[in-house]
Amino acid sequence: MSLHRLTKITVGVPNVDETAKYYTEFGLTPTGAGFSTADGGEQLELRHSAQRRLLTLGVGVGADDPDDLDRVAASLARLDLGSRRVGDALHAKDPVTGLDVVVSVAPRLRQEPPEPVAYNQPGAARRANVRAPAIDREQAVRPRKLGHVVFGSTDQAATQRFFTDGLGFKVSDEAPGFASFMRCSTDHHNVLVQQAPVSFLHHTSWEVDDVDEVGRGATAMLEGHPERHTWGLGRHYIGSNFFWYLRDPAGNFSEYYSDIDCILEDQIWEPRVVAGEKSLYAWGPPPPPSFLAPEDLADLMTDAHPGAGGV
Repeated sequence: MSLHRLTKITVGVPNVDETAKYYTEFGLTPTGAGFSTADGGEQLELRHSAQRRLLTLGVGVGADDPDDLDRVAASLARLDLGSRRVGDALHAKDPVTGLDVVVSVAPRLRQEPPEPVAYNQPGAARRANVRAPAIDREQAVRPRKLGHVVFGSTDQAATQRFFTDGLGFKVSDEAPGFASFMRCSTDHHNVLVQQAPVSFLHHTSWEVDDVDEVGRGATAMLEGHPERHTWGLGRHYIGSNFFWYLRDPAGNFSEYYSDIDCILEDQIWEPRVVAGEKSLYAWGPPPPPSFLAPEDLADLMTDAHPGAGGV
């Protein structure tokens, strides 16, 4: 796959300073221009807007070389969609949501794996005579990379075509009439587009080492701020990852995740069509109504206008 990762997301929020403090506590490192992850470099930028939304640069996607940008431009042209080339970056816009996507030549992500974790299981004492190392972890949780972005579209099928037929994403799994899980890397999904009455940013998702880091990160974020809790701890069915969702001051959800499905051979992976609540989670508490329909959805619908889509 010539596309290989998400490089960055740019988000508009009405309360930049307050939201910036949240993501610093979340474990991202302020860079001056934005926030970086441990492995992915600068992957989040906040800008001011009257309401929360994806702005201008929107979502960045990494490609291997300039020839990949030419192929994307040709694919978009076959859909009668324009693009703009600026050096080693190709700018394109989804006509439904107004989301700007920048495909740029970028180095592939190289990640050093964490120390292996041994689990005791029935009949297999792999961690004998010692306590689980995770209980003595003291360092703050720091996300390793931006894993995926989820947003709503008033025409999910058309936005999916923009990403698949236009940009070159691949479909991993689908929930008919609700969402499509698409990848530009070996991760199960990097973009999820869901059918919605208005286009809006639903959540960003940030990889941590393991389920203990999911729990530790969320627990730290909730100390003194119980209002941040949204949904978790649980394990998704589609993607298989452990999750815990929190709410930032602007109303966007942010997810700690670990252990997502990885698709190294496209020919081996068989996409599934999954319907109903099972598409959301395999186990855990049921999702709250605010996760399925964010509380400010009516305000976002009022603010939406043609060509911008509220994103």
